Amino acid sequence: MSVYTPAETARRSGFSLDTLRYYEKIGLLADIERTSGGQRVFTDDDLGWLGVLRCLRDTGMPIAQMATYAELCRAGADSEPERLALLRQHAVRVEEQMQLLGRQYAHLEEKIRYYAERTGARSG
Repeated sequence: MSVYTPAETARRSGFSLDTLRYYEKIGLLADIERTSGGQRVFTDDDLGWLGVLRCLRDTGMPIAQMATYAELCRAGADSEPERLALLRQHAVRVEEQMQLLGRQYAHLEEKIRYYAERTGARSG
């Protein structure tokens, strides 16, 4: 398994070094290995987990819920029903947000057409 420096992990994950440190501090990242000199090293598994965190964050899951999800994952297979419920609840919120964005996008497009017609400008 490959290991990555914090800088390489930040580059690969899209998270800043400060965010990686913060996520470790609050328990979203757990059991991060360290070199004999104390520098953090990340594994492919850590990068995979950061991908999950990226998805949750980018879809608007609050940090507190992300922390709950992380705790449930560390609790093992017995917590899978709770994880499923948490992810389903989040998916409902994401779907609602997507619908809202769709409506707002249609409104925006309507305004663009309106002004394009008034100014004789081409849409695009």
